[in-house]
Amino acid sequence: MATTTEPASDRPATPDGVAPVSAKDGQRLASLDFIRGIAVLGILAANIVAFGQPFAAYMYPAAFTVPHSAAEDWMWVGQFVLIDNKMRGLFTILFGAGMMLFMEKAWARGASRWLQARRLAWLGLFGLIHYFLIWRGDILFSYAACGLLALLLVRVSAKWQLRLGLMGYVTGALLWGGMMSMMVLAADTDLGAPGQPMAEFAAELESGKQEALADGALQTELISEGRYGDFVAHMFGEHAGDLAFFIFLWMFETLPLMLIGMALYQFGFFSGGLDPGKMKRWGWIGLIVGGAISLWIALWVREGGFTYYGTQAAMVGFSYLPRLAMILGLAALLALGGPKATGWLGERLSFAGRAAFTNYLGTSIVMLLVFHGWALGLFGELGRTELYGVMVLAWVLMLAWSKPWLEKFRYGPLEWFWRCLTYGKIFPLRR
Repeated sequence: MATTTEPASDRPATPDGVAPVSAKDGQRLASLDFIRGIAVLGILAANIVAFGQPFAAYMYPAAFTVPHSAAEDWMWVGQFVLIDNKMRGLFTILFGAGMMLFMEKAWARGASRWLQARRLAWLGLFGLIHYFLIWRGDILFSYAACGLLALLLVRVSAKWQLRLGLMGYVTGALLWGGMMSMMVLAADTDLGAPGQPMAEFAAELESGKQEALADGALQTELISEGRYGDFVAHMFGEHAGDLAFFIFLWMFETLPLMLIGMALYQFGFFSGGLDPGKMKRWGWIGLIVGGAISLWIALWVREGGFTYYGTQAAMVGFSYLPRLAMILGLAALLALGGPKATGWLGERLSFAGRAAFTNYLGTSIVMLLVFHGWALGLFGELGRTELYGVMVLAWVLMLAWSKPWLEKFRYGPLEWFWRCLTYGKIFPLRR
């Protein structure tokens, strides 16, 4: 669940030599493109279950409409440790870095923060279209809302951006960790049994669970039967209010990560401005320590039988801090590796990253065609293993089209459209 960081339109140069590229700019762009390419493929790995199964199945294996095997339980563990929330976190940090890059170029042209605000407003509109008409897992609208708040702090020093980001993130960890702990105690322990102190709360939680599963069953019916109009009406009627909750949820994660990304950009994190030895060392420490704690949480969920509120607590609350360590560790290692990724795969990942906005929304459109009943009609038909197969095919598609397109055109299709909307004029597309 994410979007692109900075449109290719705001790159200081293009491969056809329109403008000179400094070594610093070249390393920064190579790092950003490569990390973005990794992230956009990883986001599909996180989202594929919710594309092809009821939305609750994203966290809760029992919500699958087909059996979830023991091997697939271990796949849940692997995805939780390696993918879930990490790829979105990478994207969010890059979004913050992209905001700073965009503003640098805007200020150099004499523009103000209003240009960035207009850009974010258009992003929010893309997000609303995505959410109501294509897929409920959108994060573009939340990115736009959080980005407007981050824009207020774009002139703040990098040290204060980092401090505010870390303080906001830790606040979110405490808030959601505490809330989710209460839910698990009520729903999954004797404290929620009849006559016990949390019995009333446990009953409320059970009611909420049944409502969510019933909504998933209705979603399956509407999508499987190809009733697209009813599906859209259901989204407007039952899930419009969810947007406010998503903004509240991401305000303690997305906004802080954006601020951290803005600070890292100014520190030279993506352009060789920090000691590479320290970045590599701390990158591996963050990845290994965060991964080990995440694995412990995932095994706790598995041993507890993948309960509804146990899986939610692990995803939303308990993994908050260890995943930050993994996100920053991954960012550091990929920032170092990006400029060196000149082989066949590395090059195609970088091109996929340059067209990340198109790849993100384009993936949702492709999945609409794969799963909805009026198209291929595979919604609710595939288990986790088969869904991963669909994911791999989509990866191949992203890697296949991005490079030849960007060799002929200056921007990805949606990157170009977004740029034209932002500046209010038509830019040349073909090189």
